[in-house]
Amino acid sequence: MEISRRPFQNAGSAHSLVPMDVPEASDEDLMAAWVAGTAGAFEQLYARYRQRLYRHLLRHLRDNALTDELFQDVWQKIIAARAQWRPEGSFASWLFAIAHHRLGDHWRRSAHRPPAPSDADERLAQIADPDTPERALSEFERRRQLQLALDGLPGEQREVLLLRLEQELSLDEIGAIVGAGRETVKSRLRYGMDKLRARLAP
Repeated sequence: MEISRRPFQNAGSAHSLVPMDVPEASDEDLMAAWVAGTAGAFEQLYARYRQRLYRHLLRHLRDNALTDELFQDVWQKIIAARAQWRPEGSFASWLFAIAHHRLGDHWRRSAHRPPAPSDADERLAQIADPDTPERALSEFERRRQLQLALDGLPGEQREVLLLRLEQELSLDEIGAIVGAGRETVKSRLRYGMDKLRARLAP
């Protein structure tokens, strides 16, 4: 099954297709409802995280076609593993842990990080929700400078920064995703932020 970046129309059991029209429901409540068979709960989770996940993958991969492929893979793994989800953890940390492992598999197979394509900055600027107005030039330039600064960081520092700043995960959640202790995560964040500030300084 191919997963579109548009919300799912059907992602649960065929006999339970009543959507959960509860915008204020927590991710964990929606996940529990989906595991119980409510397809609409998954549609809401997908709508909440599709842009966040896609942007996160594209930050690492800098290639739209490859990002589309891994984006599909991550959601397929979420669907396949939904029965293994446990309410003790957050859905966000579970989702990005799966993305982390999928990225790791990709880099191990690739054995190297390829250079960014020449139009990578334009690609990044185009992943905003298509319903929003076109971004101003100053915003594009700010994102371009940020991406260049991120590209210059060691991979471990870049990953914890993206999980913290863009995905707003806690230190403990990040540690669980990357397989590092809280103090190690704090250290990577501190050094990464110092380097980022230095690169972005006027």
